[in-house]
Amino acid sequence: MWGCTDLAGTGENQFHPIVRIPSEYWVLNLQRPQSNWNKQYEFTIGRYDEDRKGMYTQALFGGERTIHVGLDIGAPVSTPVYAFDDGKIHSFTDNDEDGSYGPTIVTEHQIMIEGVEQTIWVLHGHLSRASLEVLKVGATIKKGQQIGAMGDEYENGGWPPHVHIQLTFVEPQKPDLPGVVSADNRDDALQTYPDPRNILGQLY
Repeated sequence: MWGCTDLAGTGENQFHPIVRIPSEYWVLNLQRPQSNWNKQYEFTIGRYDEDRKGMYTQALFGGERTIHVGLDIGAPVSTPVYAFDDGKIHSFTDNDEDGSYGPTIVTEHQIMIEGVEQTIWVLHGHLSRASLEVLKVGATIKKGQQIGAMGDEYENGGWPPHVHIQLTFVEPQKPDLPGVVSADNRDDALQTYPDPRNILGQLY
């Protein structure tokens, strides 16, 4: 981990929380399909590198992509989404294909990883359409600045309200990333898309 020693945005964590998560939340097990993500708590966590067989039935996933290479934070519609660190708006769009991200923002940041400054891009998916209305590519963003809000199911690709956070070491060519990959591509994907807990803290 890149110096994240606790829950996101508290104590010794150098980064701002992307979502302000209460002390009690539910860590989901999506390795088996569930009809209700929010069983016990208002806020939920969907895990990184989880094989979610049977969940991704839309044509987008081709029946083969089941391994989740982001981290999901479930919360009520319109929950604010913040910049984890200083950076800029890299790109944004509405990925409106069924099962996709819906409104999506990619930010770009320079951070220190093991003593070396490195560029990293962060995809924030399943936002509200209103999140895209005032953005400009290249605009500077500050640590802790609200950059969007979680969208409702009718606008976020068809999912219960949550934000999908995905990191990448490779610059996206468009505001989209494969958030779910096939088992054959898992090893390469985990090298390109590192664990979001590096910036979110030890949420599970």
